[in-house]
Amino acid sequence: MRWKSFDGRSISGLLSLPPERFGGRRPVLIDIHGGPEAQARMGFLGRDNHYLEDLGIAIIRPNVRGSSGYGRSFLTLDNGMKREDAVKDIGALLDWIAAQPRLDASRVVVRGGSYGGYMSRAVAATYPDRIAGAIDIVGISNFVTFLRNTESYRRDLRRVEYGDERDPAMREFLERISPTTNAAKIVKPLFVVQGRNDPRVPYTEAEQIVAKVRERGTPVWYLRAENEGHGFQRKENANYLFWATTLFLRETLLK
Repeated sequence: MRWKSFDGRSISGLLSLPPERFGGRRPVLIDIHGGPEAQARMGFLGRDNHYLEDLGIAIIRPNVRGSSGYGRSFLTLDNGMKREDAVKDIGALLDWIAAQPRLDASRVVVRGGSYGGYMSRAVAATYPDRIAGAIDIVGISNFVTFLRNTESYRRDLRRVEYGDERDPAMREFLERISPTTNAAKIVKPLFVVQGRNDPRVPYTEAEQIVAKVRERGTPVWYLRAENEGHGFQRKENANYLFWATTLFLRETLLK
């Protein structure tokens, strides 16, 4: 699938539609990959097949600007002060969803992990009236604290992607676009997932956004595994996360 973004650029993604037995317009799960220099590709959906085949939820996996596989120029279109342009790609995707006869634009949840977790929070703050909820897995909530606290072996590499927070102008920009700064705009249910031992995105990133969003009275589900790192790898934790996500989707999309 392809859609035109705010600047006329063609953005692509992968759409999985539920079986025809599910009638009417179907709710949508937008699943944004991490990286950000990664790519959503065709392949087995794993446990997400439950949402698709049993719950009738359509799944869209977008490759917003900054994704790999579309050339060097495309890869750098979200670097530094162009970060918000990737969020606008999702805004244009919401427009595309509204024009599709089988999709329900009033029932959309956005989900992402790592950088995709930042994107899910940013979408929740930028388009609060256009989504039903957001799922954030080990995501960045404040770029300045993230760059300060991520493991030192990664810091310079991340500065190339996100910008150098030691530069005053870049620091001001990163603070302005960070989800913690815009937490008051997140008004739909938020599900935050974090590993206590995460060396890439420290658990303090999750604690910050949970506290700030709860201050406003917005419902926040917070799942922290004490024995996990950057994502849930242990089977018992992965199982728990799967069923918790299923419950969140039922609450936000299927009621």
